[in-house]
Formats: sequence, structure tokens, C-alpha cells
Amino acid sequence: MSPAVRLALTLAGAALAGALAQALHSPLPWLIGPLLATAAASALGAPLAASHRLRNAGQWIIGTTLGLYFTPSVLGVVASLAPAIALGVAWALLLGYGFYRFLMWAERGRGVLPASAFFAAAIGGASEMALLAEREGAQVDRVAGAHSLRVLIVVVLIPFGYQALGVHGADPSLLPLRAVQPAGLAALLAATAAGGALMQRLQVPNPWVLGALAVAATLTGAGVEWSALPQPLSSAAQLAIAITLGTRFTPASLRAAPRWLGAVALGTLAMIVLSAGFAAGVAWGWQLHPATVLLATSPGGIAEMAITASVLGLGVPVVTAFHVVRYAAVLVLTGPLWRREKARLARRAVA
Repeated sequence: MSPAVRLALTLAGAALAGALAQALHSPLPWLIGPLLATAAASALGAPLAASHRLRNAGQWIIGTTLGLYFTPSVLGVVASLAPAIALGVAWALLLGYGFYRFLMWAERGRGVLPASAFFAAAIGGASEMALLAEREGAQVDRVAGAHSLRVLIVVVLIPFGYQALGVHGADPSLLPLRAVQPAGLAALLAATAAGGALMQRLQVPNPWVLGALAVAATLTGAGVEWSALPQPLSSAAQLAIAITLGTRFTPASLRAAPRWLGAVALGTLAMIVLSAGFAAGVAWGWQLHPATVLLATSPGGIAEMAITASVLGLGVPVVTAFHVVRYAAVLVLTGPLWRREKARLARRAVA
């Protein structure tokens, strides 16, 4: 089959899975349904295909949606949480280092390079960590597989856990503008697309989320309310992101290192439990809802956790601010921290 036919069939199957998940009242149906369906089919060898252009479009729409939450009053609330956000960054770095040590222990004697485990364990973007790992001569396939599996587990487990506990709408006052204005929508999409394109030209990591988010948040924070985004557009964006994540699970990737993926899965579950305890402490200290803080400090990605917060009505600006700052900090600090860890390993080898 041609790539276009494979992509069309993948989109059709993912849309069917999303509709089925919605009919079954699944949390985040247009993210979780297509994600599980494409991951399962791809792992079984189905000739699925993803599109980087569709992924970028999905991230652009999600970034725009998130930016609409940053009203002037919300910006004040987020600014007051700066100490908590800094604590969240420290937690992510500590959690990632503990995950790295666990992976090294679980894979001892099996040929896993320390660099592979270090960049696989960092709570950052998969593509960025894979690039850093490649520069250090690490096993990039293991790094990419670890990040994909970690995000999949977090994206599925936390929403279903919240649904089982009846967690929903804890922060209804933070819901964005609901009215869709055609002319305003066109202007908003054009402005945020320009922001994403500029970020991509400047080679900023994750440009379509961060660029669209920056433009939409700036406009909303200045009191400019052009339009809300139609719900079908958000659902389509979730589906595009889900396909990108799901198609990473190929038969070859699963056969290559089953024990490694098992260790990643176990470590991810432990990180979620530990993050729940950390979130409870931060929520108590800053008078926030624990469910919101868990989304903000969990080992998931910006888009996936912010989508969860948006669908469940759980403090989207708080979750987004925590993740954006953490994303930038981990991206900047992971390289220097690895060089420090490499020096420690060299000293221990000499001793």
C-alpha cells in the first residue's frame, strides 16, 4: 500500500476507535481510544502510518486551546505559584534520576549503557531526549521506546483512575471562552500558526505547542477574546497526537528488549504513585486540588496532561504552567547533569 492509503486507513481506524471510546463513556475518548487501538494494531504488525504534518497540526490546535485559558486573572494565580512550579521542576529532576538508577539496577549485566538509561529516564520530550542520547552514543531505540511507553501508561492510567474516583470539574472557574466566532477564529488560528511557524524556524523544541501557546496566551492575557475553538477541532487534534504515539509501538521495538520495557512500565507505575504523594503535599501547601497537581507533576507530556486537565475541568493553566517550565528546565539541564553523572561513573571506575 502507498503511504497515503496507509495513512487514510490509520485515520479511519483511529476515528472508529475514538467514536467507540466515546460511546463507552471512556475518559478522553479521542485521545485514549485511538492511542490504544493504533498501539495494539501497530504492535501486531499492521501497516499503519503517521504523519508529522498532522502531528504538528494537532499540537498547534492543542497549544492554541491551552493559551485561551490564560486570562488576566488566571495569570495572576499562576504567577503566585512560582515557588510551587520551581519545586515541581526539582521533583521532576529527582524523579528522573531515581528512575535512571532503577533502570540501571533492573538491567544490570544486560548491556544497557548508562547514557541510554539516563536519557530514557529523564522526564522530558521523547524526541529531544533521543537526540541528546544519540549525541552521547546511547541506544536511541531504547530511549525512544521508554518515553513512548511511559507516556502511554500515564495517559491511560491517570484519566481512568480519575474516572473511577469521580474526579471532574474541580476548577470550573478556569474554563475558557466558549463562543465560537468565525472571523475571530480565523484570526486566532492565523496568529497561532504564525507563532508555531516562527518557533519552528528558530528551531525551538516542540515549536507547534509552545509557539501557538505563547501567542494565544499573550492575546488572552491582554484581554483579547477573538473566539473559542470548536470541540471537533480539539477532538481531531487529540486523534492526530494519539496516532503519532501509537504507531511507535512496532513488533521490532517490542521484541528488541521486553525486559527493558517491563522495567520501564514498573518504574512508571512507581513514579505515578510517588508523584501522587508529592502532589498531595504541594496541594496542601498552596491550597490547590490534588488531582490538578498530580496532572501538573506526573511523568507525562505537556499536551497529554493538559488535554486531560481540559476535558476534566482541572486547572488547565496550572497544569500547563508546571509542564512548560518543567519541559524547558529538563531540556536545558539534562545534558549538564549527564556530564556530571558520567564524571561520577568515571571516578568510580578508576577507584
